[in-house]
Amino acid sequence: VQLQASGGGLAQPGGSLRLSCAGAEGTFRTGTMAWFRQAPGKEREYVGHIRRSEGVPRYAGSVKGRFTISINNAVNMMYLQMTSLIPEDTAVYYCARTPRTLILSSSGNPKVYDSWSQGTQVTVSS
Repeated sequence: VQLQASGGGLAQPGGSLRLSCAGAEGTFRTGTMAWFRQAPGKEREYVGHIRRSEGVPRYAGSVKGRFTISINNAVNMMYLQMTSLIPEDTAVYYCARTPRTLILSSSGNPKVYDSWSQGTQVTVSS
């Protein structure tokens, strides 16, 4: 499954950005989808995920209340709405998918995802 992330850019602290993840027809109707990020010199970090069987997004503590994952199956897109951005959100962001419905304890492990987008850079700076 091919994924394509877009929407990154430069934002000021306190600002907002919306990332998009495009997939083929039906990509986001089943399985588990997630967003990860990777800052320079750091490991890839879990941001959040959504299991289609459940339909409820879940988030890392560092972004909970500020970021929102949503899916629009009509246009085969997943989004990451980011608000109240802080400099620590600066990273390359990736969307990922597996056709499996992951258990919660596995959803934050990047190794269990089969398909990845290229990254999109998000920079938060004044």
